[in-house]
Amino acid sequence: MNPTGTLYLLPTLLGDDAENEWLCQKEIALFDDIKVWFTENERSARRFLRKAGFKGDFDEMVMERLDKDTPSAEIETMLKHLLDGKDAAVLSEAGCPGIADPGSSLVRGAQKKRIPVVAIPGPSAIVLTLMASGFNGQQFTFHGYLPVDSVQRSKRIRELENNAKTTGYTQIFIETPYRNNGLLADILKCCQPETPICIGVNITLPNGYTKTMSVRNWQKDVPELHKLPAVFAIG
Repeated sequence: MNPTGTLYLLPTLLGDDAENEWLCQKEIALFDDIKVWFTENERSARRFLRKAGFKGDFDEMVMERLDKDTPSAEIETMLKHLLDGKDAAVLSEAGCPGIADPGSSLVRGAQKKRIPVVAIPGPSAIVLTLMASGFNGQQFTFHGYLPVDSVQRSKRIRELENNAKTTGYTQIFIETPYRNNGLLADILKCCQPETPICIGVNITLPNGYTKTMSVRNWQKDVPELHKLPAVFAIG
């Protein structure tokens, strides 16, 4: 049996203003060797690769769309590249593939077929916010997106606050950037005054920050988060 290729999972920068220094040298060294790429958006993938220093010819690459709606039949077609012995890479739209980002379906298929999978280190807003929060980093739960409906979202926030208090597990979640202000308003309305809340905003960007304060103190200085990438955590 011919050896299969390796599936690499490559993080991207967390914003256009982020510096290449946030990428590890291992990832940059792989750019010239990989000819098969799976991405959410070919245009932004090309833009990222050029910014990160890729000097090759895009016409020599195969780029296929991989997102949350990619059907299983297309996943099987993608895996054929690897079964034919070609190395391939999943390139995240922002952050790390498979973590609040597409990629897990392809990785799952690769694991089933015994195709080697290698995750390359890189920036993850979720992990970096947790690191800088001061919250429990031994036990934590990432919940992804909370309900859009304000009533259901408020109910879920109260549940997460209770989970944090009774279990000690850090509760982490995110929201679509244009709904951040609504989510924050519900957090400050629903949680107890002394509950600690961490917000990581524009992580790795020049104007980014990670702050942890009580609900009471956040209410005194409510940040403007509209359309800003943010991660929220309850400690």
